[in-house]
Amino acid sequence: MTELLPLDVWIPILDGDPIAAAIYNRHYSSERSRARRLDRGTLLIIGPGQKLLLSTPCRRALLAWRVFLDDTGQRGVNCAVFSNSGAGLSSDLIRAADAIADRKWPDTRHYTYVDPAKVSANPGYCFKMAGWQFCGRTKSRGLHILERVL
Repeated sequence: MTELLPLDVWIPILDGDPIAAAIYNRHYSSERSRARRLDRGTLLIIGPGQKLLLSTPCRRALLAWRVFLDDTGQRGVNCAVFSNSGAGLSSDLIRAADAIADRKWPDTRHYTYVDPAKVSANPGYCFKMAGWQFCGRTKSRGLHILERVL
């Protein structure tokens, strides 16, 4: 798997990694599944499908890519979680992760969801600075959908 990675920026880790689980549990997107995961005693944080979980070597940033059947109708490689607690400029980290995903899933759209009620006044700002763009909202929860189109 090392051919995929700029190891100075991101390293692959396994779903179930305790540090990754701790980072994820502090992220707003874990709220809906946190109690269920804790009840089951699992450290798994990414749902079913193809996935690639990345951490920075300092273990202060986490990003998960996932390809799955998304019930919102979105298609492509989903950035299921991104959290950065001082590992570097978020937009630089996202661009490096995009390059890794491009090698694993070539010619595939990247997308993510951002809850505007849980983040800054400019939802998805770090993704936008990495070249992503707003492309709509989910019908049920009003999440912002951002995408990086080739």
